[in-house]
Amino acid sequence: MNKKYYGAQTEKAIKNFPFSFRKAPREFLLALVEIKKAAAIAHNKVGELDNARKTAIVKACDEILEGKHWEQFVLPAFQGGAGTSNHMNANEVIAARATEILQGNLSALRASPLKRGELPLVHPNDHVNMSHSTNDVMPSAFKIAAYRLAQKLLATTDVLALSLQKKSRDFSSIVKLGRTHLQDAVPITLGSEFASYEAYVRRGQQRIRKAMENLLELNLGGTAVGNSINASPKYIKQLYIELDKITKLPLKPAANFMPQTSSDSDFVWMSQALVAFCVDLSKISNDLRWLSAGPKGGLGEIMIPELQAGSSIMPGKVNPVLLEAVSQLYFLVSGNNLTIEHGAEGAQLELGVMLPIMTDRLIESLKLMDELILQFAKKCVDGIKADRARCKELLEKSTAYATLLSPKLGYDQASELVKEAVNSNKTIRELVLEKKLLNNKEFDAIIKLFHP
Repeated sequence: MNKKYYGAQTEKAIKNFPFSFRKAPREFLLALVEIKKAAAIAHNKVGELDNARKTAIVKACDEILEGKHWEQFVLPAFQGGAGTSNHMNANEVIAARATEILQGNLSALRASPLKRGELPLVHPNDHVNMSHSTNDVMPSAFKIAAYRLAQKLLATTDVLALSLQKKSRDFSSIVKLGRTHLQDAVPITLGSEFASYEAYVRRGQQRIRKAMENLLELNLGGTAVGNSINASPKYIKQLYIELDKITKLPLKPAANFMPQTSSDSDFVWMSQALVAFCVDLSKISNDLRWLSAGPKGGLGEIMIPELQAGSSIMPGKVNPVLLEAVSQLYFLVSGNNLTIEHGAEGAQLELGVMLPIMTDRLIESLKLMDELILQFAKKCVDGIKADRARCKELLEKSTAYATLLSPKLGYDQASELVKEAVNSNKTIRELVLEKKLLNNKEFDAIIKLFHP
């Protein structure tokens, strides 16, 4: 690092939180810098910040948004203080760079009301943090970052839904055994099974969209406890106008800033929508592992793509590695949700103080889901093939036809056929024909719905 833009507050935080933990998420810090840029413009437009400082702050923010100065953001995501340390890190970096910009612009200095030799020219608290508090800035930046990542995730889940939809069409004529409690149940089509998986995804998307609505409502302008102390109404109104331009999101101020400052339950709702999605995702993964189990000793109704060698000792063995990763995604997102839930519950009086770890965990869940779901769709679902003969074989050998025969033969007689089929190793069809309960034509007529 050639220059050091951060200052005393960041230095103290480095000593207080010297943890081998990842840095605050870049998506979150970008949203934070956007807020600082919007605030400088808003303060200037309502006459609360001079042109010279406004221009310098905006330029410093733009440089960061363009990818410069990221080495200046040095603090871990895990810290106390509701995120004050990361907030001051940003304030100090923006202020120092803005001061440097002003000092290099003599014409701006001449036009500014600053006294000669006055330092710093841009103060991290007085100017960059004007009308701000960690308590309204950080949750607002978190909401903006989470909303954007959720948008990206929804686009990725569309890829998965369409992949499953295609498979449901491809497999629509393949009749197979449906199972409940892992036991023979009734005939279904493989296509209907995949159509239900698509429906899981679509319903999960609905839950995420609903949770996203609350992320557009900010407490920005509420400052320390939500009563807007040190923030003028004209600034707050202008702030949202500028923030909407910069973020290109339909953000709006909360009707009451105080509950948005003291409660973090909006993040819990989003996290739990992600958990619900991953529950279904893991269920799909479990199903596909069952259906592809083998290659010779399991169900083997479908074949999944072979991605890599599955064993260092068993030659030729191939494992469903991506499906196993999908289930582990659920474990991780579920664990992150527990942290987020406890973080929100740990709020005290006028402030939700546990925001740093909640920010880290929710953003991790959103990003990892996006990455893994795309892999799952492209490298697994797209390449699934069906073994039509195996599906038919297992159905014919099963007891599933008994349910279809029950209205014709009666429940008790159908039950006896099931027991005899299991004990004799004969199929239901064989027994029905053998006992002359139905002829082959009559039997096929009853099950014709499942034999297109």
